[in-house]
Order: sequence, then structure tokens, then C-alpha cells
Amino acid sequence: MARQKGIIKLKGKIGDISFYKTQDGHLAREKGGVDASRIANDAAFIRTRENGAEFGSSASSGKLMRSALRPMMMTASDNRVTSRLTKLMTDIKNLDATSVRGKRAVGVAIALPTAKALLKGFNFNDKAILGSILYKPFTVAPATGIITINGLVPINDIAYPIGATHMAIKGAWGKVDFTNNVSDVKFSNVVNVPINAISSNVVLTPTAAPTGAGTNLFLLQIEFFQMVNTVQYSLKNGTYNALSVVEVS
Repeated sequence: MARQKGIIKLKGKIGDISFYKTQDGHLAREKGGVDASRIANDAAFIRTRENGAEFGSSASSGKLMRSALRPMMMTASDNRVTSRLTKLMTDIKNLDATSVRGKRAVGVAIALPTAKALLKGFNFNDKAILGSILYKPFTVAPATGIITINGLVPINDIAYPIGATHMAIKGAWGKVDFTNNVSDVKFSNVVNVPINAISSNVVLTPTAAPTGAGTNLFLLQIEFFQMVNTVQYSLKNGTYNALSVVEVS
């Protein structure tokens, strides 16, 4: 692909050249590639079909997670979270050492400790990494899903954006079955505190244990607000909000 330069930016097709806009700017590319029917049937493209099947499976696993966590992601995610999560799921899928090529899947690999380790720490908003915002240690109780932050002093323990006056902390416990493509997520209470020097213990308790089988995911979210005339307003539509997978079991 080529980058468009100049004052006038084109969109659409001229001959075999497609002009389009992406997050990286205005680009252009020439039509090419192999006919789709040949890829689907020609024995020479068996490796291509296998790669495509595995990529589709990984993308579906990423979509399953995004769908399950959409209520939290609505206020804490970046515009490339879909591609980043698909890449992560592909890396996890590659750990499947038992399935034949073309059939390797996240649902098989996620049982491995190394796969769980890859998923733990994933940040849904790469502009607001949890570890760069929250400096206070916290604990996660896998048996109950309770996340605890003892002695939190926001003005000292939080890297808050300019203009923020309050913050909200929320947790979640989800069961995601990557094999059967089903999930259940239970959210915790929301603890909203002013950003000041007062110490408090934050205890986030899910409303219940999620149902079903699958991988246990525990998440922690921090949102920032500015209070104006007793009303709290979100800062820049979630640019500064963090959401991270803090434990996997």
C-alpha cells in the first residue's frame, strides 16, 4: 500500500487502485491477489485455508471476550483493542500443541499456565495502562472474585489526569468458555471516591459467581470524573480510563 500525499485526498476506486482512509492516514493500494474460489478449492492453497481457519477462530475468541465485557469496555478501551485482542488470541492459539494444523484453538490452549499468563495483564485501553495508573498493591480472591485495595490514598496512589476530581473503581468476575463460545460475567459494586489524601479500603465484591464452565477472568477498572455543580462528568469519553485483566484461573 502507498500513502497519499498532497492537498486533495481521494476515496474510492480509479481503475485497479483503491483509495481509502485509515487510522494511519489516507492510503492507496492496487487490486491484486488470488481468486477466492481457487483459494477455497485448490490443493496448493491448503496451508492458506488452514491459516485462515485458525485466524477466524482466534478472532471469534477475541469477539467473545469483547462481547462479554462490553459494559466495561464502553468507557475504557482504545480504537485498536479489536486487533490487539485478536493478536493475543492468536498467540494463545499457537500454544495448542495437540490439535492438527488448521484446528488449533484458544479453547484448547487456554488450559495451559503459559496461555493464562499471556492473557493476564491485558489492557483494553493502551492509552491508560492500569499499572501506570494504580500504584497501590491489590489482591484478588479467585474463590470469591473479591478484589481488595487496602489503604488507598488517591492523591498518592493514583496517577490521575489533570482536571479529575473523583474516580470510580469497579471489578468483574467472568467465566469465558472459548470452546463453546459462551460466557457469563458478574460485576462488582462501584466504589466512587474523591481524589484527595483520605485513606480508605476498597472492597469490590461481584454480585454472584458466574455460571457455566470455562476460564475465570478477573478484571479491574478505574474511571475518572470531574465534578461540576454536584454532577460528575467523564473526562474525554474515557481516554484516561483503565481496564485490565488482573487474574486468570
